[in-house]
Amino acid sequence: MENKMYRPVLFLDRDGIIVIEDQIDSLEKVIYIPGVFNALARLRKESDFYFAMVSNQDGVGTPSFPEEAFSIPHQRIMDTLKGEGIDFDAVHIDLSLPSDNCPGRKPKIGMLSEYMTGEYDLEHSVMIGDRLTDVELAHNLGCKAIWFADPSRANELEEGRALELNLKDTCIYICDQWSSVAGFLLGDTKRINRTATVVRETKETQIELSVNLDGNGNGHIATGIGFFDHMLEQVVRHSGLDIHLHAHGDLIVDEHHTVEDVALALGQAVGEALGDKRGISRYGFELLPMDDVLAQVALDFSGRPYFIWDVSFRREYVGTFPTEMFEHFFKSFCDASKCNLNMKVTEGNTHHQAEALFKAFSRALKKAVHRYPWSDSLPSTKGVL
Repeated sequence: MENKMYRPVLFLDRDGIIVIEDQIDSLEKVIYIPGVFNALARLRKESDFYFAMVSNQDGVGTPSFPEEAFSIPHQRIMDTLKGEGIDFDAVHIDLSLPSDNCPGRKPKIGMLSEYMTGEYDLEHSVMIGDRLTDVELAHNLGCKAIWFADPSRANELEEGRALELNLKDTCIYICDQWSSVAGFLLGDTKRINRTATVVRETKETQIELSVNLDGNGNGHIATGIGFFDHMLEQVVRHSGLDIHLHAHGDLIVDEHHTVEDVALALGQAVGEALGDKRGISRYGFELLPMDDVLAQVALDFSGRPYFIWDVSFRREYVGTFPTEMFEHFFKSFCDASKCNLNMKVTEGNTHHQAEALFKAFSRALKKAVHRYPWSDSLPSTKGVL
């Protein structure tokens, strides 16, 4: 499973969400909710959610619900989901009866204490469940909830215990159609235009660069510098951004002006595309191995540029590309985008060091620019970024 690295969590009930609500004690009772496979597979592929199943299974191990009667259908459910590209990073199942008053039984959070340590992004985490107790669980965790129910039941959020807990503020969406739930979480109906185009012309370089922060990893790179193009193609592929770049520079002199101005243009374009930064993750982290090396990158679109470079290359060139220009590229991007950027890599093959750094940077960038479509909050207590 992937490293949590301060990721938001998608908490998912099982019964009533993935399979029909029932005491599923035989394979014959395993009936899947329509659309669940496509929706969850899409969320797994297109989002950065840490997938966690959270389920109450009343009295497993008692004579009326033997452990084997639970475990065989449950394993079939998990295997089927995995076969559809839906892996769960964690599974939390409480086996108690309601009368046991167990601290781990939803909506109590006793079995979810690991998510309260500050290692996960609870602010942007979401619980999906078919009962108001699932919404209450989200309230207790400090995250948001999607109530998988008919929207006509919205008034129930303001009744009884729900009113006492103000669950209306916790519940961000009510829907019992998986395609709509996935579309809501991925922002299909609230796409904003997070694009920018930068044209930079000097006596040394002529650069045209466009970026789409919500792209699909498409683009075209042409700088006239082979290894630099190879590294920028890693950015396109691993960041998921669409980047189209054409750069013409005074390569008869050397690579310096082209590399620097491309970095400045890319940083400026990303900064402009972020706009007011409302709803974004802001932070991105990545720990990335590549054969003999391990790269580590942390990024924060804080509005205050600061760059830390803990890298030592044994070779002066990779092919014909000077390794000193890698630091200058990332420092220039940092300055132009006004971000904090911290980068380090272990010693090893110089080509691998450089490529691992670009890949880790790209994946950290992808996480940092991600926008949560249900959030309009600014990720800062200062009120400005």
